[in-house]
Amino acid sequence: MSASPNGKGGNSGGGTMTPLLLAVLVMVSAVAVVQAKQHNRNLTSRLDTMRQESERLQLEWAQLQLEQATLAQHGRVDELARSQFGMVDPLDYQIVGGPAAPAAPAAPAPAAAEKPR
Repeated sequence: MSASPNGKGGNSGGGTMTPLLLAVLVMVSAVAVVQAKQHNRNLTSRLDTMRQESERLQLEWAQLQLEQATLAQHGRVDELARSQFGMVDPLDYQIVGGPAAPAAPAAPAPAAAEKPR
């Protein structure tokens, strides 16, 4: 048998440190794997929740667009304007208020009044 450089036998106290260190590293690695899996599960759960929320919001958006289209229909707006506000079709257009316009000529020139078609 060969003697070790320090004069002791082949098995020194440092020989038990390597398996102990490896065991600690395996435990640390196992804990890290468990934490990574748990984090992944949490993220997957959040993703599913967010997808469900997205689907709910898309459905609500479609319903709101339909409601807006229904409320903005011309016939409905016309009916509400007539019934609630007493609005009617104008018989004659009149300009009311505004800045004073310069006086217009009394009658248009005959050549400008009728244009050949």
